Amino acid sequence: MRLIPRSAGLAALLAGTLLAGAAAAQDTNSQGERLPHVDGNAPATGTAASTQGAATGEPVETEAANAPDQEPAFAGQTRAPQPTAMPEVSTQTVAEGLPNLWALEFLPDGRMLVTAKEGRLMILPAMGQEGEPIEVAGVPEVDSREQGGLLDVALGPDFASDGMIYFTFAEPRGAEGNGTSLARGKLAMTDGAAALEDVAVIFQQTPSYEGNKHFGSRIVFDDEGKLFLGVGERSDDPIRDQAQDLASGLGKVFRINADGTIPEDNPFVDQDGAQDAIWSYGHRNIQSAALDADGRLWTIEHGPRGGDELNGPEAGKNYGWPEVTYGIEYGGSPVNQGVTSREGTEQPAYYWDPVIGPSGMALYQGEEFPEWQNAFLVGGLVTQGLVVLTMNGEGRVETESRVPLDARIRDVKVGPDGAVYAVTETRGGGSTILRLTKA
Repeated sequence: MRLIPRSAGLAALLAGTLLAGAAAAQDTNSQGERLPHVDGNAPATGTAASTQGAATGEPVETEAANAPDQEPAFAGQTRAPQPTAMPEVSTQTVAEGLPNLWALEFLPDGRMLVTAKEGRLMILPAMGQEGEPIEVAGVPEVDSREQGGLLDVALGPDFASDGMIYFTFAEPRGAEGNGTSLARGKLAMTDGAAALEDVAVIFQQTPSYEGNKHFGSRIVFDDEGKLFLGVGERSDDPIRDQAQDLASGLGKVFRINADGTIPEDNPFVDQDGAQDAIWSYGHRNIQSAALDADGRLWTIEHGPRGGDELNGPEAGKNYGWPEVTYGIEYGGSPVNQGVTSREGTEQPAYYWDPVIGPSGMALYQGEEFPEWQNAFLVGGLVTQGLVVLTMNGEGRVETESRVPLDARIRDVKVGPDGAVYAVTETRGGGSTILRLTKA
């Protein structure tokens, strides 16, 4: 693989290399004709351009909400204004013809470690280097049906010395069904070959369930080397109600030591009947997570139809799902009679109606885009581009802007060169990796 110019096909898809100013508003037409399950659906077709030409200082989203009678709990909780200055962005394809990727992580030498949904782990050459992808041997079997597969990957906190990587996958569990599991192994690379050694599953989401949706998941290490793992609640009704059950691992954020043991200061360690790995609960399907500049965890989860939400999960807190949520069921009926607030549950810091379809999230810290310094960059499966969020000192969204890429974005990372790398996916097809720089 080598650095390549955009092919004619991709050039037509992207409709130009420069994405500037107000043109950075993504067209997301009516959700009414989308398939029943938003996670993984492309935008609907139509003539209305919901965000095209939105002015700076005004919300980028102008389409009607799915739940127009629902009111935000505080000003700025949804449809934040665009910033007054937005950078012009140039895009370049650095890899194409790849299988359906799910996650990307940079190795210290600049090479890219990527997961493919079907169960493949690969190492791609660094920018400016030629070569073919290196298949990493030793990946355990995955259940790749529907939303399952080999999912997130992260370098361990001591990777430079021990070579350990961590990854999540939909683990087949025989007659019990499947579930999201966290594994680790040593990445051994010699003479153009690579393999995982001493692979071990160090944590399993339980109970298992025979389903094919809402596995999550994202891995984030904090500054102390503790691991946060966000997972889904498996989608189906009634099992999704276990997001509220502390005896169940569905719909949770977990906090785990790097060796798979449980930190003694987790909020439910001494509570009878509760899983001691739980950090927070009441989540739907987390597929975006990152630390902010102060080391605080933030997650974004897929909501129902009009209910994607940004949260800063805190120890022991309940984030509501499915008893409290914005948005409506995919079929159009209220979720739990349309309750959007209740004592004992936390409000999202921000929510989207219509949804963005979040997947992947990175804190931007670099020199390429000074306008984005300390902003969150979020992949949009439904909005088909990047969503850029700046935060204020009170943990609220200050501005939201969008960079249209005309492709479903599964993951986003900031490279060692300060450029932004976005992993695209095609429904039922393959992936490309795009490099975004200042125009």
